[in-house]
Amino acid sequence: MPFRRRAFDAPFTVLVGLALASLGGCTYDEEGPPAAHFEKFAARPPKLDTVTVCHAYGCKAQTRFTFTESDITELRALMARVPRADTPAEERRAIAYAIAWMERRVAPTVGTASDRTSIDLRGSGDSTQLDCVDEATNTTSYLLVLDRHGLLKHHAVERPLAKDSLTRWTHWAAVIREKESSARFAIDSGTGPNGENPTMQAAASFYVPDSYADNAPPEKGLATADANTEEPAQNAGGLTGMLERMQSLGYADSPTSSSR
Repeated sequence: MPFRRRAFDAPFTVLVGLALASLGGCTYDEEGPPAAHFEKFAARPPKLDTVTVCHAYGCKAQTRFTFTESDITELRALMARVPRADTPAEERRAIAYAIAWMERRVAPTVGTASDRTSIDLRGSGDSTQLDCVDEATNTTSYLLVLDRHGLLKHHAVERPLAKDSLTRWTHWAAVIREKESSARFAIDSGTGPNGENPTMQAAASFYVPDSYADNAPPEKGLATADANTEEPAQNAGGLTGMLERMQSLGYADSPTSSSR
């Protein structure tokens, strides 16, 4: 009988181990400046206010775009108008609006205005579409432009991270680090169509939590800015329309409900 019991317990233990393993995930996360990320995907980092926008999945296509002096003025005004207090959390809220603005600003030139939500397997090689590598790389470039102009007071730009698990494929996101607390936040610009505010979430909780304790939801309040009439140049669209679409999709707070 003892032998039979051990024979039964062994495969049961293996099954439990496999089940627990499936709940965990891998993080391809090397902290530090983002230069290595650009090198990894053969993408050009920003030079002054000129960025190289990745598209067509995995940075297969790259298109240069220069933010003008007028663009920087618009971004400076936006970053000053969105925060309701001088805090890291409010700066992250402003960053979300700025990244969305920059996405919409470059879209007419790059041809990505019709970029669809998240990854679409039909989009590989399609120059109008972006995958998570493109999104993370572009968001990092936009963050570096904001930082170059002194618009990031509470945060530093870090190298993007990637996560996956046995049940979820690899997903990339841009990363910022809060200077005072060293807390790191993932910025995912692929949660909605082109130009909608990205998801902002504690890096440890993003996509595949690092542990059972890492369960912080995406940050809320992105829709309560008093700057939602900001409109990019070249008719790239206003933040008001973007805000309404975000609320209808559940990605942002509405006056009568909270964001998901």
